[in-house]
Amino acid sequence: MSNDGNKFWKRNTAKVPGSIQHVYGAQHPPFDPLLHANLIKAGNKPPPATPGKPKKAATFQEFESTTSDAWDVDDDELLAMGAQNLNIEVVMETANKVIENHSRQQERQRQDDSLEVEQKEEEPTEEDPEDQDLDVEGEEEVERSHEGELPSPEVSFTSSPYSDMRLVKSHSEAPIGSPKDAESERALHRQRSLPHRPPVIPLVARMADQNTSGTPAMTEREASRLDKFRQILAGPNTDLDELRKLSWSGIPRQVRPITWKLLSGYLPANAERRDSVLQRKRQEYFGFIQQYYDSRNDEHHQDTYRQIHIDIPRTNPLIPLFQQASVQEIFERILFIWAIRHPASGYVQGINDLVTPFFVVFVFEYIEEEVENFDVSSLEEEALKNIEADSFWCMSKLLDGIQDNYTFAQPGIQRKVKALEELVSRIDESVHRHMHQYEVEYLQFAFRWMNNLLMRELPLRCTIRLWDTYQAEPEGFSHFHLYVCAAFLVRWRKEILEERDFQGLMILLQNLPTMHWGNEEVSVLLAEAYRLKFAFADAPNHYKR
Repeated sequence: MSNDGNKFWKRNTAKVPGSIQHVYGAQHPPFDPLLHANLIKAGNKPPPATPGKPKKAATFQEFESTTSDAWDVDDDELLAMGAQNLNIEVVMETANKVIENHSRQQERQRQDDSLEVEQKEEEPTEEDPEDQDLDVEGEEEVERSHEGELPSPEVSFTSSPYSDMRLVKSHSEAPIGSPKDAESERALHRQRSLPHRPPVIPLVARMADQNTSGTPAMTEREASRLDKFRQILAGPNTDLDELRKLSWSGIPRQVRPITWKLLSGYLPANAERRDSVLQRKRQEYFGFIQQYYDSRNDEHHQDTYRQIHIDIPRTNPLIPLFQQASVQEIFERILFIWAIRHPASGYVQGINDLVTPFFVVFVFEYIEEEVENFDVSSLEEEALKNIEADSFWCMSKLLDGIQDNYTFAQPGIQRKVKALEELVSRIDESVHRHMHQYEVEYLQFAFRWMNNLLMRELPLRCTIRLWDTYQAEPEGFSHFHLYVCAAFLVRWRKEILEERDFQGLMILLQNLPTMHWGNEEVSVLLAEAYRLKFAFADAPNHYKR
């Protein structure tokens, strides 16, 4: 790659220390501990949380000056559950079972492929090109299994002389010949690289509970798990520890809304109090809307609202649900109210993505059909208001745990990216050295992984499944997410090591082929992440060089 090409990529990524940086649309200077200390000495430390429940503000300026990023004191009991720990033995056993089951499935597939290869070798007739390609795929599966990798059903994003950055399996399989032949060959590779499944997989909807092999949405095992969830949720006081243990491996769609509200701390464990809490919090949210939403046109908040208004149409642009005007208006209200309630950070690009999983899950509380093309105007007004308020409060709960990702200089993200680099250097030195060799810095691709919680890297159905575990795991969205990112990066080690220049690596890392991922792939990713956490979280001497 030419020097000019390298300069182009590096100008568009966060790499230059000591200057204002643009990373994924967010402008901020690099985190400077000395500057941070001076700000505190100068008296710019954020005001402490109000010791009691604040009185209702008479004006917007009074509200903004007294609002705190913390929750009201009388809601502390709802947050106490966050300190609970899962039974490590139970989760570790689950993680090992997931990986073992996946490995056995891949081994059976490898044996079937090998048998098919042997049968074709015995045939006296000449093989056609399609048979030869199938043989190559069978050999690749064998090679991957010897290397200790989990075989991937996906294609990697690489370049070739005739590809124009389209998808081919690897450099070694790049088509040779005329552009017309190359195009047909790429189509064959893409078709055979994907597992058997229905022709279209919705990005959300009921397929969120379906794995990529196309199995029915409700098996006997899944029905049994649903019964267990309902038994736990039916009691007068929900056992949150048991609910977490059960939720770690995924939550059935039918009980996901109530389970997310409980695990996030939005609802109390006591069933009798839930209706009153829901009513109070929903009224409180729409009180904010009525009193303060008109201030979006004030000069002081014009920039914030303008950025929100620009970002909303970019949120999941391929899903028709999020392009409906009424849905975009809901998102604008949610994000604006959150921004003025959290002046320490305000609105930052990327937060808009974090509303979507909650919105989709809470829509499922009122419909049975697929949600991807669902017209929300068909819902009753009260139902739509409930979805909006619940999405706001649950997103707020999530952001309370990772708000340093979005404060000035975004120090939380910078720390996590640095920790990811150190962790990968310990678990896969080959990948780490390979990226260092071609001058790829982790901040250039992993900033988005932390800022958006991998939502730009995974289909929405996979994000929802991922968040099942994040809600069940202590500090799931902050601490555990680091190990998920490490497992996610190492998952693509073969494709990474095949790339031999800066541009190729950046194209791959920013366009990882996960469109056809489902529950199976996410479960394996989570199991690998848990094994990393088990090995490194309590071993600081192994975590750092």
